[in-house]
Amino acid sequence: MPDVYATITEADPEAVERIGEILELRASDEQQRAMREHYLAEIGFPDHARVLEVGCGPGPVARALASRPGIGEVVGVDPSPIFVERAREQATEPANLSFMEGDARALPLEDGSFDVAIFHTTLCHVPRPELALAEAARVLRRDGWLAVFDGDYATTTCASGDHDPLQACVDAWVATSVHDRWLMRRVSKLAEAAGFECVGLRSHGYIETPSGGYMLTIVDRGADALSVAGRITVDAAASLKDEARRRSRGAEFFGHIAYVSLIARNRRGRFVS
Repeated sequence: MPDVYATITEADPEAVERIGEILELRASDEQQRAMREHYLAEIGFPDHARVLEVGCGPGPVARALASRPGIGEVVGVDPSPIFVERAREQATEPANLSFMEGDARALPLEDGSFDVAIFHTTLCHVPRPELALAEAARVLRRDGWLAVFDGDYATTTCASGDHDPLQACVDAWVATSVHDRWLMRRVSKLAEAAGFECVGLRSHGYIETPSGGYMLTIVDRGADALSVAGRITVDAAASLKDEARRRSRGAEFFGHIAYVSLIARNRRGRFVS
């Protein structure tokens, strides 16, 4: 089955709402916040920076960006009208935050109109990500900053040994939730081809043990995907979810994803005074 995020505008509204809840849960995770702050600290935000988040979902990262000292304005763009509506509902403060519908590969924004563009766990869902990076270069000012943060999803695991049945759930989740699990291993070349100069590439480890949180949702969604595909029964899917929670209650759970951040400067855009 295809990546649900890549076809989010066609997804069932209830499924989109559930994904939005999971994105909010992940954004509130202490380790996830620490990774975000780590890579954001490498960006030279100018005073009153105009910041674009591409693929903002329901807006948790955009809200965090808008609350940072010295930020002038944050604009979040997402193809899902459901996500954009939810983001607007939750963005009562601060006032320097707005959201709009748009495709990462054809941004409805003017040339050279932003200082910073951020793809936070977005680019792996975009078919032909080189087009999204080219659009980022277009809307950024010359020497503007690009940040790409995403999972190296080929590393995703909840296995604690060979032939662990929970790994089948994880693999199904990756197959149905990520367009390109290998993207971050090529992201530097893609960014350079779009006109960026890469100034930093970092690895960030995310681990849940001995109890699960966000990664229990990965097991759940993977089990459901296997059931929908007819690979296992509904009862088997429920049993796999129960097994993940048994491990979590018994302090036996293990989950891990390696994330990667790329920081780059735009060498193709035009100077804007």
